[in-house]
Amino acid sequence: MKLAAKGPLQPPPVLSGPGQQTAEIIQSWPAIIAATHWDFYHRTRVDGADFYVGEAELGHIHLNGEVHLAATPALGLPLLKQHLASPLPYGQGPGDWVSFMIRTAADADHATWLFRLNYDRLRGTAVDVLIERLRAVSGKS
Repeated sequence: MKLAAKGPLQPPPVLSGPGQQTAEIIQSWPAIIAATHWDFYHRTRVDGADFYVGEAELGHIHLNGEVHLAATPALGLPLLKQHLASPLPYGQGPGDWVSFMIRTAADADHATWLFRLNYDRLRGTAVDVLIERLRAVSGKS
């Protein structure tokens, strides 16, 4: 979803728990726009932090620590196959959105890694290079 369609542009909330660690790192990357993520059904209720590269959605972290990553099937399906993320049923097709729950500091590190993969994709890194990173992490060929 485009940034302008998400609701009023406001600074992201401070997230409780280890999700804030991931949010702070993402916000330090060049060209990142961080904003409040509004509840889809109640557009005045804060539901987390959105991250964009220009108008392209990188993903968001909900207040409960759930990450929704706006991938593509070329990236999302390998993440799912290698159990590095979970499916998100709200997308338009398999692998176009994936999810991950942040509960611990180690989860925050993994979420940061997932966001970085997608960030690099949006900034022009070839998908085959990103897939090699997946293989290196999961130990699968």
